[in-house]
Amino acid sequence: MSSISAPQPRVNTPVRLLGATAHLVVVGLLGGLVFAALVTFLSVGLGLLPVLGIGALFLIAFIYLLFATAFTETARVEGLYGFGMPMLRPRRSPKRGFVGFLHTMWLQFIDAGMWRAIAHFAIATVLGWIVLAATSTFASGIAAAFSPLYANGASVPIAGFRITSTFAAVIGVAAAVLSLALIFGLAMLHGVLSRVLIAPIREAQLAAAARDASAQRQDAIRASDVERTRIERDLHDGVQPRLVSVGMTLGLAQQKIDADPEKAKELLAEAHTSTKAAITELRQLARGIHASVLDDRGLDAALSAVASRSHIPVVLDVRMPGRVDRDAEAAVYFAIAESLTNAAKHSRATEARVTVRARPETGSLWARVEDNGVGGARVLAGGGLDGIQNRIAALGGTCRLDSPAGGPTSLEVSVPCAS
Repeated sequence: MSSISAPQPRVNTPVRLLGATAHLVVVGLLGGLVFAALVTFLSVGLGLLPVLGIGALFLIAFIYLLFATAFTETARVEGLYGFGMPMLRPRRSPKRGFVGFLHTMWLQFIDAGMWRAIAHFAIATVLGWIVLAATSTFASGIAAAFSPLYANGASVPIAGFRITSTFAAVIGVAAAVLSLALIFGLAMLHGVLSRVLIAPIREAQLAAAARDASAQRQDAIRASDVERTRIERDLHDGVQPRLVSVGMTLGLAQQKIDADPEKAKELLAEAHTSTKAAITELRQLARGIHASVLDDRGLDAALSAVASRSHIPVVLDVRMPGRVDRDAEAAVYFAIAESLTNAAKHSRATEARVTVRARPETGSLWARVEDNGVGGARVLAGGGLDGIQNRIAALGGTCRLDSPAGGPTSLEVSVPCAS
């Protein structure tokens, strides 16, 4: 099976060679300062690590400075050559708390893409120093080429050497030409190294994106399986037995309608009550599959309806400037509805609080459900919380459950969305 990849941009066009030369001059001027700062943070951090852990702060700053340097270098190369790379993203640990923070630092420290960019920046810094020296030689060569007009027999400096005025013009021209060739040769080398070191970051990111898409697909399949199982269970355990009971009651009423009309009336009333209860259960089941009020009036109104039906008091705090992506609204709605249902069934809570925020700066819809119950909630395969996690993950979102023994229980979800 063959694949067709997009053509890579040319890195040796005249415009890009001039741009690379300018970049190398700037990197040569600033690279030494950046690496001096990195070495300082690393050495001070390692030296002060035994002193009450103060060195850990410097080591954390060292990792952040590494990432900032790699991010800037990747953005610089992308702006110069246009490889079509997404920018580097900081690594995140799935673990929580202080252990999760340490794991995040470790994941960032071992990130291969970051170290590729750092290696490229180091090489570019050295190339920048050579370009600066070659530029100085080029300038002195040009000046020496015109030395017969002003030297008056005196020696002329070229690249730190004193050349007699007799040969200064010839040597100056040769030095200028060679320096210019060296500068553009280094610019071409910069492009080649960028293709070798930086461009593969894009391939790694695309591979990671493909893995994420595959994982999201699996989560979507699991979410649909969990939802189908829930619907089957609700029908089998709730509505179906009630309808069977209605049928049996109506059969008994039919038998007694002539011999005992009063008893038949009682049975009909009982069947009528059971029928209304079955209709209510069917409505709740349909609402769990699709909330029409969500489409008609938005997330705020839909959550208000959920809160009004909840068996425990719910405090709603929904702040959204307008409608967002329908799939994101639906995922957050069902996550909140399922969380409130679990709280009412298992937590013995007396109050729940729901907070929803649209975050346009990150392009996400965020929600938090918290109750003051006994805690101890766990994600079980096929359970409600498992369904929430699968539904959120299928949209590329994140879900975090915090439910220590003794409570409180909180569930946070964040789903990418478009307004």
